Amino acid sequence: MSDPSASESWDMSGGPTTAVVACAPGKTNGALVEAWRALGVRARLLSPSAAAATLEITDTALVRLDVLQTLDGIEPGLDSVRELEARGVRVLNTSTALTRAHDKLESLQALEAAGIPVPAWVHLTGPDVAPTVDLPLVVKPRFGSWGLDVTRCETRSELDLCLKWARGRVWFQRHGAIIEQYIPSGGVDRRVLVAAGGVVGAIERVAASGEWRTNISLGGSKHTAPSAPEADELAVAAATACGADFVGVDLALSGQRWLVMELNGAVDFDDTYSLEDRDVFAEIALALGVLTPNPSARTLEAADRP
Repeated sequence: MSDPSASESWDMSGGPTTAVVACAPGKTNGALVEAWRALGVRARLLSPSAAAATLEITDTALVRLDVLQTLDGIEPGLDSVRELEARGVRVLNTSTALTRAHDKLESLQALEAAGIPVPAWVHLTGPDVAPTVDLPLVVKPRFGSWGLDVTRCETRSELDLCLKWARGRVWFQRHGAIIEQYIPSGGVDRRVLVAAGGVVGAIERVAASGEWRTNISLGGSKHTAPSAPEADELAVAAATACGADFVGVDLALSGQRWLVMELNGAVDFDDTYSLEDRDVFAEIALALGVLTPNPSARTLEAADRP
């Protein structure tokens, strides 16, 4: 992976820095840094090793390490994050919180311990172990994203074929799989951005035609999120249970009840997540305390940014 800080020179003596710590620039990470700079935040995109080498105790590190493309763990850099924590740098999404958000087993355990409703689930450690979740069900990697390798099984024969296929996947060999009750939500879910214990953005995702997964990477579409206070409260509770400072929380409606489906510690987002006339990038900065509110100025709208 390319070093996101390799092509940029920076004077570290100009005051406290807010670093977005990531292994690759990515569309969201770059947009986040650009938007925060336009707001007056001294923001920079740094690799984990560069952050560990340069950040001081007066600086802030927002950690956005993602899951690996191979779906068998988290991108490298957690050791550097732990070094920042040990030095007393303000770390948002600590190594523990980020792991809990990305590791679906840890997420589900934390959510259940907090009394937050989730689908029935079991951690399957081998292809020959019979899961205790009723059909239809979903098989997914323990560390997963983008809807990759997520399979819905309607029958036992489909499950047997899925598990036979999973034997050859690195992620299954290392971590087994999460088996969850399938929630027939009509191909619609809600993704909520939670920062510092408050909702700062949300969208409704709709699956592409012929697809049940709502992932944008699989052709899903984003829409303005209708009001859903119960879902938003659950999203905040889920982020709190996992100790995450900034996280995406996916929820689905099962009948009249919202369920938390999963968390994303490196959630992708853009201006469409903005609530009402507020700019989502500014709301995140304000919530995380990297931008000081100016009562004499209105919240920067997306159209104001270059």
